[in-house]
Amino acid sequence: MKWSEISIHTTNEAIEPISNILHEAGASGVVIEDPKELTKERIDQFGEIYQLDPDDYPDTGVLVKAYLSVNSFLAETVDGIKTAISNLVAFDIDIGENKVEISEVNEEEWATAWKKYYNPVKISSTFTIVPTWEDYEPVSSDELIIELDPGMAFGTGTHPTTVMCIQALERVVKEGDIVIDVGTGSGVLSIASALLKAKHVRALDLDSVAVTAARANIDLNGVSNQVSVQEGNLLNEQTEPADVIVANILAEVIVLFTEDAFKLTAPGGTFITSGIIQAKKQLIKDKLTEAGFLIEEVVTMEDWVAIIAKKPDGTQAGI
Repeated sequence: MKWSEISIHTTNEAIEPISNILHEAGASGVVIEDPKELTKERIDQFGEIYQLDPDDYPDTGVLVKAYLSVNSFLAETVDGIKTAISNLVAFDIDIGENKVEISEVNEEEWATAWKKYYNPVKISSTFTIVPTWEDYEPVSSDELIIELDPGMAFGTGTHPTTVMCIQALERVVKEGDIVIDVGTGSGVLSIASALLKAKHVRALDLDSVAVTAARANIDLNGVSNQVSVQEGNLLNEQTEPADVIVANILAEVIVLFTEDAFKLTAPGGTFITSGIIQAKKQLIKDKLTEAGFLIEEVVTMEDWVAIIAKKPDGTQAGI
């Protein structure tokens, strides 16, 4: 089978929405070529990251690459991708140069080339994300390992928005908690919650492909007895309250269900939101407080924001 590589020269801000566009167009995974990876400090045991070739990376911005099968509809698909990316400016998303290039690759190259970009990464004091093909030995007895096959979905679990969510979950999830993961994608946040001993996690996603990918990753990590994956739109049809709700999706989507999240969060419970660019931070804070939440913490990593909000239990005061 022949495949076409589509490469978009864009900005860090646009990575998540463009990844979603590519995913919806039929790509089963994306590769992010960010020049920051060349200078980012890593723990010594992950030294293979320094073997990355600078020639593979742009001087400015980032490259988002995906692979599409060559068929009679390819030209239409590419045109649709270009239009969808251009339309992101209507949401005040900086798409940068927005240079789109197409090249043909064979199936063997497509199936293996992207693996060189993905290595074990320790993303918090507790969690390490490990690709399924890597042999990895924990460095401490309390280290928690999340195995992911990013070929199943576009998320690798190491994007700043995901890292901030996992670090927040690490602080707030208690043994026996009920958790809802809105827009689960690869299922990584649901897996983290289960490994933190949540009693039950409801993983929700509108995309059937993401639902399939999440189930596969959840089975891979041995937490299927704690996590149920459901295809659904945001919190629609959810009636059971949760101690923690987490949503790593675009700010424009978060504003659509803050009131539903407040209703479903148990008193004293937590709502974690990420996928928020700096320009949208105040918008989300305002929506959360309007819904009744108290802003407990605002976390920033690179150009991204995560907000941890609490539902009052009668004893809390906002900051």
